[in-house]
Amino acid sequence: MKIIKPKKLSKGDVIGIISPASSPDDLLKIENGVKYLEKLGYRTEVGKNVGKYHGYLAGTDEERLEDFHYMFKNKNIKAIMCVRGGYGSPRLLDKIDFKLVEKNPKIFIGYSDITALQLAILKKTGLVTFAGPMLAVDFSDEVSAYTEEMFWSIITSNKKFGKVEMPDDEKIFSLVNGNAKARIVGGNLALFTSLIGSEYLPIMKDKILFLEEVGEMPYRIDRMLNQLKISKILKQVKGIILGAFNDCNETDPTKRTLTLGEVISDYLENLNVPVIYNFKHGHIKDSATIPFGIMVKLNASRNFVEIVENAVS
Repeated sequence: MKIIKPKKLSKGDVIGIISPASSPDDLLKIENGVKYLEKLGYRTEVGKNVGKYHGYLAGTDEERLEDFHYMFKNKNIKAIMCVRGGYGSPRLLDKIDFKLVEKNPKIFIGYSDITALQLAILKKTGLVTFAGPMLAVDFSDEVSAYTEEMFWSIITSNKKFGKVEMPDDEKIFSLVNGNAKARIVGGNLALFTSLIGSEYLPIMKDKILFLEEVGEMPYRIDRMLNQLKISKILKQVKGIILGAFNDCNETDPTKRTLTLGEVISDYLENLNVPVIYNFKHGHIKDSATIPFGIMVKLNASRNFVEIVENAVS
């Protein structure tokens, strides 16, 4: 896999703001996020279509695509941060000018629905992107010290990050012991599975697969993990890291269900690759930033993850 690393971010650089998926219900969150970035010493440029609504989308496909292309084309923009996730990013994939992205590599930040864009960018261009905080979700109100410390460290320094510490002494747990070193690829489980069979999913052979999810009941997690199984992806990867699966347990005591843990065990505990869970990334307040496409070490015997190369040049 060809890998392109974006240039590191410096104080005074311009961060472009786009909404390739959904808009927040409260547009004041965008303004608050911009104030946060500018208080830190960065300049911002908000996409002209940011803040629009088109059903559950942040504007039409054409409007959201226009902002995406503009930010990559504009030489003054050094990083691109998404406002939030939601729905709609996959609708842009067959319309994106990936040659434009490849010729103008920049820091690109988001998670959740943004997973679709990150996977496609990695597959089509080799550009490292960052599963990290979003403007109207993580930077609009009370900001997590853990989230911001790792995020700014990893995109402003061209040194390798090293071992990823969990917040508040949280523990990583092992489902399958072992060690692996490989490039990390993944994101939101639903978005990842939605790209299986398409030209936008990176080749997963000998990669470390990262997965997180929110608001999906165990039977839906079951369906998606089974798709990974019958697509042979679970047999191709060198290791698996499970992030936060927030609000993914059945709360209705009258419903018959497997637990989330039982579903995960059914699919992953008999694999011949290391598997860990409770890595703090996803739809949670204290969330680690993951640079997709970068080499990491996964130690499921001693329960840690280490980023072993720089993510920016």
